[in-house]
Amino acid sequence: MALDYIRDPDRAHRETLARIRARVDLAGLPPGIAEVALRLIQASGDTGLLPDLAWSADLVPACQAALARGAAILTDSDLVAHGLIRARLPAANPVHCYLNHATARRIGRSQNITRAAAAVELWPPHLAGALVVIGASPSALFRLLELLDEGAPRPAAILAFPVGFVDAVEAKQELARDTRRLPYLLLHGTRGGGSLATAALDALTGLGPPPRSEGG
Repeated sequence: MALDYIRDPDRAHRETLARIRARVDLAGLPPGIAEVALRLIQASGDTGLLPDLAWSADLVPACQAALARGAAILTDSDLVAHGLIRARLPAANPVHCYLNHATARRIGRSQNITRAAAAVELWPPHLAGALVVIGASPSALFRLLELLDEGAPRPAAILAFPVGFVDAVEAKQELARDTRRLPYLLLHGTRGGGSLATAALDALTGLGPPPRSEGG
């Protein structure tokens, strides 16, 4: 028996976006952020996440510029590392995830810290001007912020989607305090995860390079 559902992938995609727009008013969001919000709702199936989405005013141009110049992408999540659409990266941007690196495992055991936080210890050589995408671990975000406070090189921007009921809320709140003056995007609360982080990154990648100034 043939079941009644949409088989055409293009039609399914169009219908999904149309239904989201019918339920959620994205008109008041800044350019770029509206596209990110749309992709996050599409990835999560949750039209109620919009009030928890937070960003710095310079987030979109910072990400566009970083991606266009070939900046590295650093992530704590294998899902992000393998799930992002690499063909859309504008400058063959290198992607680094050290979660399963032998050195990260060794650091985690010796210091009795999470493997995600231990993996962040391997980021500093790649941090300057990088795009950081936290898609799993609150401890990875906390450790990154500690390293920055200790003088580690500054990334271009941080996309923060740690998930869970232990420290995820607090880690995102610490980033949102904006005391480090870094461009950021985050989803307040316990929601997050690699699929949302990947959706946000793919949306920003799809925006293309920042517009050139009239003098450039």
